[in-house]
Amino acid sequence: MNDRLLALRVFCRVARLGSFSQAGRALNLSQSSTSRIVSELERELGVTLLTRTTRAVALTEAGADYLERAERILDAMEEADHAVRGDGRLTGRLRIGLSSSFGLRKVVPRLAEFMARHETLTVDLAVSDSHQDLVSEGIDIAFRLGALVDSTTLVRKLGETPRILAASPDYLASRPTIVTPHDLAAHELIVGPGVVPQELNFQCGGERITIRASGRTTCIANEGATAAARAGLGITVSSIWGVEAEIASGQLVQVLAGWHVGNVALHAVFPPGRQPRPAARALADLFVGQRL
Repeated sequence: MNDRLLALRVFCRVARLGSFSQAGRALNLSQSSTSRIVSELERELGVTLLTRTTRAVALTEAGADYLERAERILDAMEEADHAVRGDGRLTGRLRIGLSSSFGLRKVVPRLAEFMARHETLTVDLAVSDSHQDLVSEGIDIAFRLGALVDSTTLVRKLGETPRILAASPDYLASRPTIVTPHDLAAHELIVGPGVVPQELNFQCGGERITIRASGRTTCIANEGATAAARAGLGITVSSIWGVEAEIASGQLVQVLAGWHVGNVALHAVFPPGRQPRPAARALADLFVGQRL
C-alpha cells in the first residue's frame, strides 16, 4: 500500500512538473529512482501514462485521466489523515508561490512560527516575480496582490492593504512642497507595481482628485521601485507593507498622508480542480484579517 501511494505521489509530481529530475528533487529522490517508480507503476497498470523524449515528458490520454483520479485519492488520504489525528498537526511538503517583495517581507517572517507548530511539515519556497503556473510548477498556495487574471484558480481573499506615496527626505527637500495631489505635477513619480493603470485616485473627506502618474523612472517590481525612491529618483506608489520598514527607519517619508489612494487586495490562490491541501488552508488562515 505504501509503495502504491509513493508511486502515485511520484507520478503526480512528474506529470505536473513535466520532468523526472525536477520531481525527484521535489521528493528527495534521485532521477533514476523517480523514473523506475513510474515505470513500475506503468507495468503494473499495463498502460503508458507518460511519453518520454529527450526534451520533455508529457501525459498520454490514459495518463491524464489517471492523474485526475490519483490526485483525488492523494488529497482524500491527506484530508483523512489530518482529520483523524485531531490535533491540527500538518505533515508533508508545502510548496508556496511568492513574489520576491511581498513574500520576503511579509510571508517568510511568519514561517518560523508556522513551522514550529508543525514540526513534520517541510516548506518549499518558489520565489518569482513572474506569473507562476500553479499546476505545472506544483504550487499548493500562492499569494497574489491586486486584480486576478486567472479565473480557473481557487481563490480566497485574505484582506486589503492601503496604497501610500513615499519619497526620500533628500528628494522632498530639493523639490516644491506637496500639500495636495495637484502639487505632484511638479514631481517625479516612480511608476511601478502600485500604479496600474498609470492613474491615481485620491480622496480626502468628500474631495476627490484624479491625476495621471508620470515620471522618468519605471519599475514593475516593488523592491526596485522602493530602492529608486531611497536613491532620490522620485516618489514611489506602494502598498504600505512595501515601504513600511523604510519609513520606520527614516529612509523614506510618507507623502500626502491625509489622502487615501485606494487599497490593494491580497488573495491566496490554490490549484484548480481540487480542494486546497490542509497545510495550504492553514497558512492562508494566518493572514486573514491581518494588517498587511
